[in-house]
This record gives sequence, structure tokens and C-alpha cells, in this order.
Amino acid sequence: MKPIAFIIFVLILTPLTSAQTTPPLTRPASSTTAPNDMRFMSSDQVFDQMLKPATRPSKQLAPLPEQPVRDTKSAAGAVKPNAPPVVVIREGSMIIDRLGRISHTQTGQAEFNFESDGKALRDPPMLLLPNLILNQIEDQIAVSNRDLKLRVTGVVTEYKGRNYLLLEKVIVPLDVTQQF
Repeated sequence: MKPIAFIIFVLILTPLTSAQTTPPLTRPASSTTAPNDMRFMSSDQVFDQMLKPATRPSKQLAPLPEQPVRDTKSAAGAVKPNAPPVVVIREGSMIIDRLGRISHTQTGQAEFNFESDGKALRDPPMLLLPNLILNQIEDQIAVSNRDLKLRVTGVVTEYKGRNYLLLEKVIVPLDVTQQF
């Protein structure tokens, strides 16, 4: 008797549970969104879409004026009294095999001070951009417990009237004053 009652009960409830009385809350994906959605495109279609010109024209940036920029840390901002104003080196210029030493500013940022004759002082210090080479050199300076003279090569960048140097190669030259 129990199995028959169970079968009757299931047969009565089946039509009630399968009938949906409320409409679904979501719609099926329309065919108009699928072609524009990159998830449904082949790699060739995505590449072709990227190569198509933009539908709305973009506005080009105006070129910067070609006027010399003065280093903000030279002239009145320099340590030496009556120091001459120094023009900022253009971005992308290379510094190749220049001698100098690393020091730190009051804020703790690394700075490269070029070796010079002590009279002209036409090479203001450049702030060093952080990278692995700078990390290694700072570690080596900390281990050596002395101020190392360095020969550096790098790319100059420019930001807000100041030059920065991204180190690419650093060599610690041998001290020629060493006696045997």
C-alpha cells in the first residue's frame, strides 16, 4: 500500500512543480551581443577588430614647446653661491661612462654626483631611479664601509624641471692610488 500511495503522491506533485508561474528574471543572450563580445570571437576576429580604425576620431596631443628647461636645483636652488643656471638634459639622452659618487638627499632618495674639476660645476646631481642595479650598488657600498667612486651608464629622464638617471651599467673602478 505504501508504494502505491507514494506513486500517486509523486504523480500529483510532478505537474505542479514543473509548471512555472513567474517569468524568468534573465533573458537568453541575444545574437546582437555575441559578435561584439570577445569571448565568443576567434583570435583572427579579435585581431581584425583591433586593427580597424576607431569609430570616433581621437584628438592628438599637442607637441611640447622646444624651449630649454632650467634645472630647479641650479642657480638660486644650488648650494654654491651665485651658481650658474644649468639647462636640463633632454629625456632619452644617454650618460655613458661618467665618474661620480652616490649620495642621498634629505628625503632618502639616491642621487648621483658627477666628478668634475670643481670650478665649472655644470653637471648638477641627478636623482637615481630605483632598479635592481641601484639596489646592488647600495648593498655593495654598505658592505664596503666607504664612499665608492663609480663609473655609470644610463638613460636620462626628465620630470618637473629635474633630471633623473636610470642606471643600466655600473662599474667600480680600481683605486690606482693603492700601493703594494
